[in-house]
Amino acid sequence: MQIEPISVTAPPLGGRIVIAQRWSDATFLHWRVDPARVAPLLPEGTRPDEIDGSTWVGLIAFRLSHSAFLGGPAVPYFGTFPEVNVRLYSVDERGRRGVVFASLDASRLVSVLTARAAFGLPYHWARMSMGRRGGLVAYRSRRHDLDARLVPKRNERAVPNAGTHLVARPLSAPVEGDPIADFLTARWAFHETHLGVTNYARNEHERWPLRKAELIRMDDQLLAAAGFPDLGAATPDSVLFSPGVRTVFGLPRQLPGS
Repeated sequence: MQIEPISVTAPPLGGRIVIAQRWSDATFLHWRVDPARVAPLLPEGTRPDEIDGSTWVGLIAFRLSHSAFLGGPAVPYFGTFPEVNVRLYSVDERGRRGVVFASLDASRLVSVLTARAAFGLPYHWARMSMGRRGGLVAYRSRRHDLDARLVPKRNERAVPNAGTHLVARPLSAPVEGDPIADFLTARWAFHETHLGVTNYARNEHERWPLRKAELIRMDDQLLAAAGFPDLGAATPDSVLFSPGVRTVFGLPRQLPGS
């Protein structure tokens, strides 16, 4: 199987744009893990994507805004909120790279329920906030009690009111030509199981403007809830920051044979 090369430039989306969004003030925390830990958590027809014999688990926090659907105008209020996701790295049987979301936390209940119903994405409803002060960017999230009574999520562990508190300091040094950073951020699709089949959905945006960052604080249970209880106390192997990008998504397509 020929695996598509990592490219910091997105290939053309192809097909109709179904969602457009802005992702701002994004902090990327990543840990190296054994691919065998990740393989059971991935959708049928995919396997862990690897670099230097390892795959990675990411904890990514940012502000999502200016959401627009099917070419329409941006949705006020419901289309703007902080988000934190735990993600894994996948490659399918056609060699197409992507991410798999182990969990996504957001503060708008309507958006959470819509994303679950439309795409099968494992969104959680949470109380969330983020802000910047004195060169630091901070993110807080705590899942609502009601969230535990919503539709069960694939592969997740019972961690009541799981949340996270992250504080990072973006540095001035740009990140360019780093193969690990490119592997982790130059991702142009996601794989997800929905209604019993594996779907592949493309996205497109400009090249991430990346900087190195310093992790100041992390108090996290989202990694444990996603099946990685040891990572919350471990120092990340990669810490990156980006002021953001504007992105678009195409319609999900069923993976052949799923």
